Amino acid sequence: MKNQCIAAAIASLLYLTAASAATPPAEKPIPRLSNGKPDFNGTWDNGGGIDFLKPTTLPDGSVCVSGCTQPTGTPAAPRVRPTPDMPKYKPEFQAKVADLKKRQVQFDPVLRCRSPGLPRIGPPDKIVQTLNEMVFLYDDVSGSFYRIVPTDGRPHRDDVDESYLGDAVGRWDGDTLVIDVNQFNGDSWLTDNGAFHTKNLRVTETLRRVGDTIEYQAIADDPAVLAEPWKIRPRLLKLTDVELVEPVPCVEQDLKHLVDDTHHENPR
Repeated sequence: MKNQCIAAAIASLLYLTAASAATPPAEKPIPRLSNGKPDFNGTWDNGGGIDFLKPTTLPDGSVCVSGCTQPTGTPAAPRVRPTPDMPKYKPEFQAKVADLKKRQVQFDPVLRCRSPGLPRIGPPDKIVQTLNEMVFLYDDVSGSFYRIVPTDGRPHRDDVDESYLGDAVGRWDGDTLVIDVNQFNGDSWLTDNGAFHTKNLRVTETLRRVGDTIEYQAIADDPAVLAEPWKIRPRLLKLTDVELVEPVPCVEQDLKHLVDDTHHENPR
């Protein structure tokens, strides 16, 4: 009888263990503010950074940006980078984009320490949230930037100047924050490689918190030059305890030494 009880207990334990292994862990609850809305406060690792500026280190210790060869004459192994995510332009503007891409080192606003603009700057590095607004903080290759996004249902302002990051207003669609942005100045690019836009640009961003992550998506719509709205690749932000620090000032010191228009590819 005793052995039967032990056998039954072991069988029951094995069943519970198997059932536990087959059941995925419960999703971590979403933290919420006092008004019930998801809490986005925190510092977020958004997978950005400036890795695209780093050259390739070869086995012999030398470095290569693109098209280089090792001292032995063996071609350098290319870095594995994702295909650039580019908007689709109307046929009459494709030549302009190609020309700007070719001469990116001359015309890219970011290389002159200007704001990257939206959606090029990507998701924020830190979010400070209250019941009625959010403050987005950025640590970008060309400096630190911020945006203030009201979330209390107010309309766009009609007393603001056009700017790189535009005028943003947010609304809630369930637990998803939807941000509508207009009032752009037309002096930035949508992304690298000559992706210009006009002042008619409109950007829609969505942020949805899932556990300790935020799913970020942006759509850029500029009917004056784009053949269709451009949906950028989704980004996943991960909560981190690494706090932001004051970035090194962006001071352009290279353009006066420009020899030609050669530049390496960007994956953004």
